Amino acid sequence: MRIGFVSTYPPIECGIATYTESLTKALRAARNETFVVSQFGAQGERVFALYQPQSPSFAADVFYTSTRLTPDVMHIQHEYGLYGTQKGVELIELILRYRLAGLPVVTTLHTVYERLQRDERILLKPIVENSQAVIVHEAFQKDTLVDAFGMAERIHVIEHGVREIEPIQDAKAKLGLEGKKVILLAGYFRPSKGFHKIVERFPEIAARDPDVVLVVAGKVRNIEFDDYQREFFTRLNASPVLDRIRILRGQFPQYTFDTILSAADVMVLPYERGAQSGMFAQALALQRPVVASNLRAFRLLAERSGAGLVVERDEDWVETILRVLSDDALRRRMQANARRYVRERASWRLIARRHVEVYHGVVTVPYGKAEYVYFPEPEGHPSAYGEDRPLPPSDRGAAVLDKAS
Repeated sequence: MRIGFVSTYPPIECGIATYTESLTKALRAARNETFVVSQFGAQGERVFALYQPQSPSFAADVFYTSTRLTPDVMHIQHEYGLYGTQKGVELIELILRYRLAGLPVVTTLHTVYERLQRDERILLKPIVENSQAVIVHEAFQKDTLVDAFGMAERIHVIEHGVREIEPIQDAKAKLGLEGKKVILLAGYFRPSKGFHKIVERFPEIAARDPDVVLVVAGKVRNIEFDDYQREFFTRLNASPVLDRIRILRGQFPQYTFDTILSAADVMVLPYERGAQSGMFAQALALQRPVVASNLRAFRLLAERSGAGLVVERDEDWVETILRVLSDDALRRRMQANARRYVRERASWRLIARRHVEVYHGVVTVPYGKAEYVYFPEPEGHPSAYGEDRPLPPSDRGAAVLDKAS
């Protein structure tokens, strides 16, 4: 099957970009073809970077390029604000263009809150009505959409995929944290992450356990939430236990981030708002215990995986974090649960298989018993474009479009 994606894509800094990269790799490993139409700045094999998010011609540009690549289905990764003004209203035009052309559309809604706001309801209604299938990550998100719009039969629940990987064994040594109990806060610095809650309470944690250190690893994205970031770092650097805090700043390559995460004894997600978290998935991949705020998506994932504890009140952060750090048996049990959850339920290999089932449910072909076949081109194989080796992504994309003309 040839699956086209509309999404951000690395090295663009976005959780949706990372999600799409992982999903497309897993789909290709299962012998499906994929391509991605993305923003300027995206790079990769069969990735076509051709629009600015605020472009008034977004829908037409994406439609004409993607349809020339003859996909069996288009899969849109939705997040508010990725596709133009007013939280991405231009995406509705794109979906309608696909519908008029008879091309099936699957849309993954990455953010669906328990209660839809007015603007969310206005935007999501035509997306759900005009997509042949909709994917969400939690059952309560499906319930929210069904209560608002009906159409339960087209809404599918597929969990966030998780990488299958072993922790970096010498991670603490690489970071100079040998013999320490490491609390990790990781991600972009913004108010909704709630990192300030843990910074405020860390002096009490440090007073009760002399071996604990706090690692704050992340970066700012552009100049968003500039006031909050200044206030956060002012508070962080004024901490009376600053000597027990490590601040790691940067856009970390995957191995670097995996090393930082592997050094953690517990990852803390004190989010104040959110419908799902790629960071929770990263913690599961490296088998790191999680202590998270009582958001519904976090609570459900902690229950499913057995790899997380949920804090219902802000007063409980200190005790819950110290419980994980002090109870070796609990920590080992949570790590084993994470490993089992990924292997049996949430690996990208399994998640890709469930996506293919959704695609087959919306794609109709008039070929009877015809079987789709695809073998990834090995390195060095003479390409169809007259070269002895595969073209770089940008040139390869141009060649495909030139041949289609």
